Amino acid sequence: MRIGLLTEGGYPYVSGEARLWCDRLVRGLGPHEFDLYALSRSRRQEEEGWVRLPRGVARVRTAPLWTPPEEGPALGRRARRRFAALYAELAAALTEPRPVPPGEEHAPQADRFRNALYGLADLARTEGGLAAALRSETAVRALERACRAPGAPRAAQLARVGDLLDVTAHIERALRPLSLDWYAEDGLAAADLSHAASGGSAALPGLLAQRLHGVPLLVTEYGVQLRAHYLGAGDASRSGPAVRALLAAFHGRLAEEVYARAALITPGNSHARRWQERCGAERAKLRLVYPGMDAARFAEAGESTGRGDRETLVWIGRVDPAKDLVCLLHAFAAVRRERPGVRLRVIGAPAEGEEAAAYLAQCRVLAAQLFPDEAAGAHEVGVNPVSFEEIGSPEVPDLAAAYTAGAVVVLSSVVEGFPISLVESMFCGRATVSTDVGAVVEVIGGTGLVVPPRNPRALAEACLGLLRDPARRERLGAAARARALELFTVEQNIEAFRALYLEIVSHCPVPRELLDAAGEPLPFAVPAEAHLPGHWTAAEATESGARPARWREGHPGRPRWARTPTSSGDRARAGTAGGGTAGGPAGETTQRGWGAAGPGGRGPLKSLAGGGTSGADSDVDTGPDTGADIDTASDTGPAPDTGPVPDIDAAVDAARAAARATATDARPEPMGHAAAQSGKAPAGEGPRAAGDPQLGRELLPLAQESPPEADPRTADLGTADPRTADPRTAVPVAAGEVAR
Repeated sequence: MRIGLLTEGGYPYVSGEARLWCDRLVRGLGPHEFDLYALSRSRRQEEEGWVRLPRGVARVRTAPLWTPPEEGPALGRRARRRFAALYAELAAALTEPRPVPPGEEHAPQADRFRNALYGLADLARTEGGLAAALRSETAVRALERACRAPGAPRAAQLARVGDLLDVTAHIERALRPLSLDWYAEDGLAAADLSHAASGGSAALPGLLAQRLHGVPLLVTEYGVQLRAHYLGAGDASRSGPAVRALLAAFHGRLAEEVYARAALITPGNSHARRWQERCGAERAKLRLVYPGMDAARFAEAGESTGRGDRETLVWIGRVDPAKDLVCLLHAFAAVRRERPGVRLRVIGAPAEGEEAAAYLAQCRVLAAQLFPDEAAGAHEVGVNPVSFEEIGSPEVPDLAAAYTAGAVVVLSSVVEGFPISLVESMFCGRATVSTDVGAVVEVIGGTGLVVPPRNPRALAEACLGLLRDPARRERLGAAARARALELFTVEQNIEAFRALYLEIVSHCPVPRELLDAAGEPLPFAVPAEAHLPGHWTAAEATESGARPARWREGHPGRPRWARTPTSSGDRARAGTAGGGTAGGPAGETTQRGWGAAGPGGRGPLKSLAGGGTSGADSDVDTGPDTGADIDTASDTGPAPDTGPVPDIDAAVDAARAAARATATDARPEPMGHAAAQSGKAPAGEGPRAAGDPQLGRELLPLAQESPPEADPRTADLGTADPRTADPRTAVPVAAGEVAR
């Protein structure tokens, strides 16, 4: 199938978020074709370039969100009035009070926001873009009137001109996908499925593709946009209460609309799932899919035992105030009072940004104050028990070496989404001590120790408990590795999305109408098999170039009635279905077979008015499997293959015609003593001598016996007594058809 993958600040850029996850997904789902629609966030991201794209990527279309808006065509008078009304409706939806919880039906804010959003999208398509209009004075004045309206939140009423400009600029960047040219017939309209790698602006193209062309939308969120806003992510200019309130309302309304229109939503953990439900997502649409991580690079570290210093604690991650290294240092001071020989290694990536660099410097100063350099003797250099190192240094060449450098891995965060470093330590078979934030408890699942955040004493006691008990560390490490290999591998992630793709396409196919050369609709132009992976229309060919015959033994499409029986029970059933009996008495009523033009299209029709048949006279070959099609032409071996199977309807008509012709020629006549004396033998027997007394005794009951009454339940099916049935009116019954 063809999938439109939507990203914002992520794949295929080198420094993009969720880059590894998207790349593994595209490479793992090879039979599918991906079109990438990427929104970039900065000039630096575009200058760093893309990752090496796999063969499954057909094309890439990008658009920047960081550049100033392009000056599009000027709006006419009517378009300006329409834009002013729609933007005023959008601003009013952001400032109205919320009388009902999010997700409830008939919420007036959701309806106003939806109508304004899609109205702006239609106006952008007709006018060629709205980037300049979304930053115009008209937009700022509409937002100001909404903030000053009665009933608006107090934080919004306190908004100043600078706050209004910041909010207007942010809304313009978030709604910039409305003005893109991604929705034509050669764009998202040609996709079978839109997959947004995040919410927010990345999902907007999927919303429009779903509304304009009926393309189903799948939304994957490993980090909820509204949660990121509440945590203070973004520019420092949003620090004002009015800005935070207005942007929180905007992201909340947008999340509600995305969740309402999505076919399925895949959170990365239960913590994100609770946020999505709070933002209005229906529980029936949610499918939990854990992020897939590469376990191969940690295989050697996880399978080895006894590696690492038994008196060392390790912290690994990105240096950030949310990681709460200050709490970790105070907890380590309590550990040192109990076990003076313990060391702490803080291993992280190079600090990015002024805030991260300042926080790292603060932690270094605190470590120097808490733990002065210690020396073993008067003539030796003092060493601090806390070391700050970077991944890639000679002491820590890679992540596997970092996780195996100590006996216990510590996580001291106060804010956490999906703890990637914790999963990596589980792959390495390390015992862990972590704080109860985000999805930590869900990831650990009883294979590590969890303590409350911002509690140095509890963190210290948990670390001491594992340092004192090596056997417990080994048990927890082995259990953690087994859990990580079961839940958090790349393979389980890819298989989960493969199943979700098929589920969505089967339930929500894109309604496309294909036309012929005359412009008339083509019914059944897109078969159901087209929605499944693989090349279903590729014809099989032999070495000579001819298409092989169907229904050979072992062929997956061979029907059950065309298979060669192997056991005695199967042979009995095959004989019954073929028109004769397997070991039954002669003359027993059975179902008729296909005859001369049966499924295999070969072989004469057996007598429809005669008695039972043996295995040699059955319409179904009960001999050993030779790989040939069903053969009724010979009792000595299979007939040569004559090509593909004919049409079933034509075969049935031919069988009936041949049955009537054969039955007319071989119609039996009543035989009495005169016939017996003349030596006329019954059909199927050789000639006998005239006046044979045995022949007379055999035929006398047939001549004297009165014809039995036909059973109305079986008269139409041709299953009446063969001694009285008229062969000219006998109707063949297809194999497998039950006579009632």
